Amino acid sequence: MLVYQDLITGDELLSDSFPYKEIENGMLWEVEGKWVVKGAVDVDIGANPSAEGGEEDEGVDDQAVKVVDIVDTFRLQEQPPFDKKQFVAYVKKYIKLITPKLEPEKQELFKKHIEGATKYLLSKLSDLQFFVGESMHDDSTLVFAYYKEGATDPTFLYFAYGLKEVKC
Repeated sequence: MLVYQDLITGDELLSDSFPYKEIENGMLWEVEGKWVVKGAVDVDIGANPSAEGGEEDEGVDDQAVKVVDIVDTFRLQEQPPFDKKQFVAYVKKYIKLITPKLEPEKQELFKKHIEGATKYLLSKLSDLQFFVGESMHDDSTLVFAYYKEGATDPTFLYFAYGLKEVKC
């Protein structure tokens, strides 16, 4: 299994059990999330409550909650939305933080294509939800989520160069 960690903080943000598609010259990974129900598993142990003097329904609390699989699995923390000025400031700071961590040939590709990826994200800015890893570090790589037109499940966007592949 492969896990993808935030290159800056080491937080786990994704794994290979969630297939991705490269977009924007490989700068962004697009991953489909799903709403899932978590908890409240109804287990039939074969007992007959009425024969054992119990009530038919013993008032067990239903702990089922709907969660987005990627957010839940990687304990992503939602952040307040950014306006255009805040987002551009974040990207400029992120470029300065991430570039020295990249190999020289990747630095060139990153610098060449980051503007296109930034414009792509800016075009969706009002529709994006913002997430960081569980450490909630100020310099974390952001993970973005939005709903494609007509979709009921979110699509996630990751900065590909901000992820480090780790074999588990």
